[in-house]
Amino acid sequence: MSNTIAPLANVSLISVALERALNRPHHLPGLIVAYGPSGIGKSFAAAYSANRYQAYYVECKSSWTRKALLAAVLNSMGIVPAKTLPEMTDQAAEQLALSGKPLIIDEMDHIVEKKAVEVIRDLYEGSQGTILMIGEECLPSKLKQWERFHNRILDWIPAQLADVDDCRILAKLYSPEVKIHDDLLQAVTKSVKGCVRRMCVNIEDIRRVAIDVGVDEISLKEWGSRPFNTGEAPKRRL
Repeated sequence: MSNTIAPLANVSLISVALERALNRPHHLPGLIVAYGPSGIGKSFAAAYSANRYQAYYVECKSSWTRKALLAAVLNSMGIVPAKTLPEMTDQAAEQLALSGKPLIIDEMDHIVEKKAVEVIRDLYEGSQGTILMIGEECLPSKLKQWERFHNRILDWIPAQLADVDDCRILAKLYSPEVKIHDDLLQAVTKSVKGCVRRMCVNIEDIRRVAIDVGVDEISLKEWGSRPFNTGEAPKRRL
């Protein structure tokens, strides 16, 4: 996985914060929150960190209950879940403590909406481990209503919008056979407003156009007036 995850700015930010938490003094808390708008590479960073630190990783779903969350955590640990919630919590907390591995929880907003935040606090209190939570831009404000949870957070990591440096890295990774010139990458970066997912979509569109016309490099001039994919649906022409 580490060979297919681009080393973007947010990958570095989250990886450094996770390593700092893993090596923190024992008297400091071990919860970390990374947050930012959708599509800017937080899940890229989570996947990279999970691989690098051999972390337990779960991606939450909107339908999950407390029991579903704990079952997913235990499944990521390779442990058969017990029958009751207290037993499942003890199982997961014990494994976190014994392994020393971090737990990464992606799409944390779903857990907040289900009011299952205290389950995460129970896991932390039972293990004193390192837990990284990743969510949307409003996640910090949502967590304020759980003061006992909020004051155990070691670090807040505001994820950054992707820039042209990130776009260059993505182009090298996902379009190795076609060189995309910098002026075209800058235009892509401006059009997608920092969204990594849309950068990837546009890089693929550019790569396919270059291959279709039979060239191995392409600039803004060759791209011409073709539109970029910005996420806006095209207007219907009647």
